[in-house]
Amino acid sequence: MGELVFVITMSAVAVSAITGVLEAGRKPIDLFGVVLVALTSALGGGTMRDLLLERPVFWVANQTFLVAALAAGVLTFVLVRLVRLPANLFLVPDALGLALFTIIGTQVAMNYGAPWFVASFLGLVTGAFGGVLRDILCNEVPLVFSGELYATASWAGAILFIALLHAGVDGTVAGLAAMAAIFLLRIAAIHWHLRLPGFAAKA
Repeated sequence: MGELVFVITMSAVAVSAITGVLEAGRKPIDLFGVVLVALTSALGGGTMRDLLLERPVFWVANQTFLVAALAAGVLTFVLVRLVRLPANLFLVPDALGLALFTIIGTQVAMNYGAPWFVASFLGLVTGAFGGVLRDILCNEVPLVFSGELYATASWAGAILFIALLHAGVDGTVAGLAAMAAIFLLRIAAIHWHLRLPGFAAKA
């Protein structure tokens, strides 16, 4: 399981770094700024989770994650200067990163002894917080606050993952099923503009 967690975390870091570059690329930001956004997007959620759990921050304990985020960010920066990409392309890899990070964050929290509900919330934090920081740095209203279902998809997937584990489903199967649920729900929300009701106080 340890090797699988490493692979999934590495994948999530790389994908989230890519989304950071694709989002930052829509702004007049130089290479340093783009790389900073990529690193924040890739490492922010896991950093917050680890700080809340009072455990060693994952990319400080293993700098391979930092190197992977940096490499993915720089390579994506080079690619987008050579190939014309759709304006909203970042939404698809962002959905994938959300799914990957949510489940790995939930698993890490459970392994660290967090109660199931706390673990599900830390999965949400791991999945969504990096994107929040990315959008703030890019001077955008975070997707988690204003767009189609985002945090809801993450939290629902985290709870589904825990429920499947408690039902006796194999951890790998449960993780893959929950990741697929988060990804598909997020993509469906984008396609059909599914969102929670907005706040509108009566005058």
